[in-house]
Amino acid sequence: MVLTKEYRVCMPITVEEYRVGQLYMIARHSLEQSGDGEGVEVVENKTCVDPEHGNGQFTEKRIHLSSRLPYWIQAIIPKIFYVTEKAWNYYPYTITEYTCSFIPRFHIEIKTKYENNNGCTENCLSLTPEQLAERIVDHIDIAYDDLSPKHYKEEEDPRFFQSKKTKRGPLIEGWRANYTPIMCSYKLVNASFEVFGFQTKVEDFIHSCIREVLLLGHRQAFTWIDEWHEMTLEDVRRYEAKLQKQTNSLLTNPDDGGGDGDNKSQKSGSVTPTSPKSPKSPEKKGYFSWF
Repeated sequence: MVLTKEYRVCMPITVEEYRVGQLYMIARHSLEQSGDGEGVEVVENKTCVDPEHGNGQFTEKRIHLSSRLPYWIQAIIPKIFYVTEKAWNYYPYTITEYTCSFIPRFHIEIKTKYENNNGCTENCLSLTPEQLAERIVDHIDIAYDDLSPKHYKEEEDPRFFQSKKTKRGPLIEGWRANYTPIMCSYKLVNASFEVFGFQTKVEDFIHSCIREVLLLGHRQAFTWIDEWHEMTLEDVRRYEAKLQKQTNSLLTNPDDGGGDGDNKSQKSGSVTPTSPKSPKSPEKKGYFSWF
């Protein structure tokens, strides 16, 4: 039986604002998580069209992470190992799938919808009665849920952070009940690992990782708001393309600091995105782009 959970993650921003913040966060995460020949490799990034959802963006990535898995998983996988991520972004609706390079029975599917509310929609993703009966709902509080100490930074703590540009924050306990603006990411996650003797343990591990990454990523999307809030969608797409080149360079050339040598300024009147400074072996925080 596939383990199914619906995560609901609220943020003190609007759905339209998060469209830019999400792209900024994912691009920056991918760069920070890459180095020493491991990390996130962007294979394809192109526009796509769906008859129901309209125009969107398709991305395919290879996530090289074997040395960063628990030892009990490293014991059963080869050294050459990656997870393939395919994502269809028809904002405010997205579909993301993960498969393994050598385990055909490993599969994660994530369907996401964003709404301007505090997580009160009971069937945002239009589930059937059977799916609703199996679903486990998990509300994530970006300010007050426990985060792993290895990921904690005081400057990224929504309990203390206040945006200089929007004046939003800090978030007090119970903030989701009456904060404005507020949005919610509704994420239905189906995780399956059909390998005898490992299924339950691995599926539980997958969901624990997903919850940690969702908590960390949404905290950072909010506390990085002053870096992306004035960007347009075109600005963040340029930023995304620039960082993708640096990310792929770190995978193919581990000694490369990720710089592309291109310091050309953007067109007059637009925001000039800058890349975060990343050390040669940056701290790894979490890999996936399902935010």
